[in-house]
Amino acid sequence: MSQQRQFFTRTWVVVVLASLCCLLWGSSYPAIKNGYAMFGIAPQDVPSKMVFAGYRFAAAGLILLLMSAIGGRSVFRISAAGWRQLWLLGTTQTAIQYVFFYIGLAYTTGVKSSIMNATVSFFSVLIAHFLYRDDRLTWQRTAGCLIGFAGVMVVNLGRGGLDFDFTLLGEGFVVIAAFILAAASIYGKRVSQGMDGVLMTGWQLFFGGVLLLVGGYAAGGHISGFTFASTALLAYLAVLSSAAFSLWSLLLKYNSVGKVTIFNFLVPIFGALLSAVFLDESILEWKNLVALLLVCGGIWLVTRERSSA
Repeated sequence: MSQQRQFFTRTWVVVVLASLCCLLWGSSYPAIKNGYAMFGIAPQDVPSKMVFAGYRFAAAGLILLLMSAIGGRSVFRISAAGWRQLWLLGTTQTAIQYVFFYIGLAYTTGVKSSIMNATVSFFSVLIAHFLYRDDRLTWQRTAGCLIGFAGVMVVNLGRGGLDFDFTLLGEGFVVIAAFILAAASIYGKRVSQGMDGVLMTGWQLFFGGVLLLVGGYAAGGHISGFTFASTALLAYLAVLSSAAFSLWSLLLKYNSVGKVTIFNFLVPIFGALLSAVFLDESILEWKNLVALLLVCGGIWLVTRERSSA
């Protein structure tokens, strides 16, 4: 076993790095919301949101590719089959997934979107069950997913409760985005077996970002209001994307899908907590503690199963 594999398969490393990735992704919720305000993007302006996301992911990809080049990796020495895999990965995992997500978000509430988007963990576990012999469904894994999903629902409970109206353009597109992300992430796990994980992430983010930029501008989108503050915010989003996606890819490369993707349930938890902090909302609520306990319980069940196997 290589030193890198040995490091990234340690349970405490998986817990720390996967939680860090989810913390970074969770911080993007208030950052994106503030970014929309700084760049003057209206809530229903999906093309401009695509342009905004395109700049973010293209820049994130360039950061990783530059780091790879500085580190001595051959950034362009990739086989023809490898380029096709990277293009497919960037098209699905970044571009198409975010198009479905942004359209769905425009036709439903943020509360319901975060709940529906959490289904990515279920899809990941189910798909991996049929693709990898060492990644089968067990009662502990199923229970962990259900408990984690319950935590996501609890943190999104409002005074009026939840309604379960379902539309294709709203909740339907968010669920489709979650399925695409789950399938693309598992495909990325397979691609990473024959390619450097950081290099793979850099190219797929860059390709996906470029496609979002082209599609967004072609649909009439635009952003304006580049100031020091707005540019710094966009740079932060790019850096967090490059760090989180590269670490996540390395974790998926060396671990079972179920062991890693269970941590996705932390994203809406961190998102809610950080939004409360940066958007000056109440954070001391019973539901936040209950949700965190449920999510941590689900993660414990899955990681305990794998570490004791």
